[in-house]
Amino acid sequence: MPALKLIALAGLISIVAAQQWGPVCEGNPTNEIRGCDKYGCGNFGAPRKGSKETHHGVDVICSDGSQVLAPFDGFITKVNIYIHGRQYEGVEIRGERFCVKLLPVRIAVHIKAGRVRKGAVIGRMLNMQQEFPGIISHLHVENCDHTDPTPNLRPGKIVPPLPLPQLKWAAVCQNNPSNAIRRCDIYGCGYYGAPRKNGKGRHVGVDVKCHDGATVFAPFSGQLSGPIRPFHNGNAIDDGIKIEGGGFCVKLLCIKPDTYRGYVRKGQRIGKMLPMQQVFPGIISHIHVENCDRSDPTFHLTNGQQDQQDQQGQGT
Repeated sequence: MPALKLIALAGLISIVAAQQWGPVCEGNPTNEIRGCDKYGCGNFGAPRKGSKETHHGVDVICSDGSQVLAPFDGFITKVNIYIHGRQYEGVEIRGERFCVKLLPVRIAVHIKAGRVRKGAVIGRMLNMQQEFPGIISHLHVENCDHTDPTPNLRPGKIVPPLPLPQLKWAAVCQNNPSNAIRRCDIYGCGYYGAPRKNGKGRHVGVDVKCHDGATVFAPFSGQLSGPIRPFHNGNAIDDGIKIEGGGFCVKLLCIKPDTYRGYVRKGQRIGKMLPMQQVFPGIISHIHVENCDRSDPTFHLTNGQQDQQDQQGQGT
């Protein structure tokens, strides 16, 4: 009887072991999972900005250019992956019990199709930093049936996430609790990517409505530095500050800071809005909010409302 129990136990162990996938990225032997950064979080079911849907996969940390490995024995059945209607360079691998998609991956020339063994090099991680500066570079690992692949990737450890209160920024201007965004006026529009300079440029920030003279607050906790001169001409609104902390770095322009140095808490007063009407009569007065890497800050401002009328102009 003891011998039979040992045989049964050995069989159970082999089944459990068979369910554990190998590492999918060179340099990450435990399939550590991306935590939260300014673009979102890497765990299964994480919310996705600008969408009511959740994350259908798991983001395994992988440095740009690293070798990508097959997590289990199987066959490559696809080399271009469609997710949410968009095509990505990637691979679909089907095995006896599993089917998974890995992206973004540049597939090795010699392995476009056919059988792969667990641990075999199947390609290289593409340059994610080029498209998403500052993100935690990662492989998106998604089961073909949209179930959670985390149990198979274990013992992956989730990177400690940013404190949840930091993911949503505080109001940056007095009397604008939802960070409502400047709509279009005679000078242009306030949303990210709006045309600038007669259509030859694009707005690399977001204009949060703020009355001249209103109190300005820190959107998150961090270290101040400055001054920043957006116009370089010494006009009445040629001032601003940078705040960096908690994984974020942002410039707030057209404000008069109380100080240019020191640490501030989320929601703390940091200055006041300068007289924008004096420089641009009739404009919707606003704070220009710009991520230091020029990515879109709209998601973290969260409740900003925008009226994207089709107008062009100058503005900050």
